[in-house]
Amino acid sequence: MDDKKNGLSYADAGVDIDAGNALVDRIKPLVRSTRRPGADGEIGGFGGLFDLKAAGFSDPVLVAANDGVGTKLKIAIDAGIHNTVGIDLVAMCVNDLVVQGAEPLFFLDYFATGKLDPEQGEAIVSGIAEGCRQAGCALIGGETAEMPGMYHGDDYDLAGFAVGAAERGQLLPTGDITEGDVILGLSSSGVHSNGFSLVRKIVDLSGLQWQDEAPFARGTSLGQALLEPTRIYVKPLLSAIRDTHGLKALAHITGGGFPENIPRVLSDDYAAEIDLDAIDAPPVFAWLANKGGVETTEMLRTFNCGIGMIAVVAAGQAAQVAGVLQKAGEHVTTLGRIVPRREHGVIYRGELEL
Repeated sequence: MDDKKNGLSYADAGVDIDAGNALVDRIKPLVRSTRRPGADGEIGGFGGLFDLKAAGFSDPVLVAANDGVGTKLKIAIDAGIHNTVGIDLVAMCVNDLVVQGAEPLFFLDYFATGKLDPEQGEAIVSGIAEGCRQAGCALIGGETAEMPGMYHGDDYDLAGFAVGAAERGQLLPTGDITEGDVILGLSSSGVHSNGFSLVRKIVDLSGLQWQDEAPFARGTSLGQALLEPTRIYVKPLLSAIRDTHGLKALAHITGGGFPENIPRVLSDDYAAEIDLDAIDAPPVFAWLANKGGVETTEMLRTFNCGIGMIAVVAAGQAAQVAGVLQKAGEHVTTLGRIVPRREHGVIYRGELEL
C-alpha cells in the first residue's frame, strides 16, 4: 500500500473554511438586529430556536413558506449590486405568510456560491436582515454553501424559509366572501421579483447596459432601478387585520399576476371584477411593454403592473380598512368588486394605461 501523501487541503479543492468563518463573524451584528420576542439566541448552533409562548401566542397555528428571488439575481450579479436582493428574498416569503393572516416569526436563508466572498456575503445578508426588520421577524439561522464546480464565475443563488403563526380561527381567507365585496389594491414598489427572465430579454433587445441611465427613472442606473426591492406589506396588513377585523382575503400578486393569484382565494362561485382604469402603473411597466412589444394580457399575467397585494373586504368596511392601510403608509386603490363567476376567475373592465 502506498502511504505517500499529496498534501491537498479543502481549500485546494476550492472550499475556504476560513472565509466561511469570516462571513459568520461579519453577519452576527446583522442577525442580532432582527431579534424579537421569542427569538433571542445567537447564530452558530445546529438549529435556530423560537419560543411561541414568549411571542404572545396561546393557541397558534403555524404557517410556513419558502421562495427564492429568481433571475433577478442575475441582474444583481451582473450589476454588482448585492445589498437589496436579500430584501426580495424575505419579502417573497413573508408576504405569502401574511395573506393567510399569519404574523411572520422567524426566517432562515440558504446562500450558495462557487467561491465565497465574505464582503459580498455580508452585503447579501444585510439585505436579508433589513427585510426581516421590515417584516418584524427574526433571522435565526441559515446555511452558506461554497460549491466550486456547481456555480460558475460570480454566480450565486438564494432561497428563504419563513414560519409565521396565527391564533386558531383567525386564518385567511375567512370563507364568507360574497357578491358585492370590495377589492382593494396596494401599490407595488416596481417589478418586485417575478418576470425577470422576460425583463432581461427586453433589456438585451434594448441594447442598454446595467450602468446606463434607466429610461423610466432619470438619474438612476438601469440595474439599480430594476433591483428596487419587493415591498413588504406585513406590518400594515397585520394592523388592518387586528384593528378592523374586516379583511376577508388577501392575495400576493406574484408570478401569474392577477389571473393566477386572485382566484386562489376565491371559491368557484365567485370572480374578481377588476377596473384596469384604476391602476396607476409605474413607468417601468410602460417601458417594458413598449420596448418588448408585450401585449396587455401578457403583462397582466407576468407582472404585478403596479399592484403588489389585493385585499377583499365587505363593502361597508372598505373605507375603514383603506384608512388603516393608508395611515400605515400604503397607497390604496379601489380596484373592483366580487361578482358571480361565469367563466373566468378574473374579469377586466377598462384598459391598463401603459
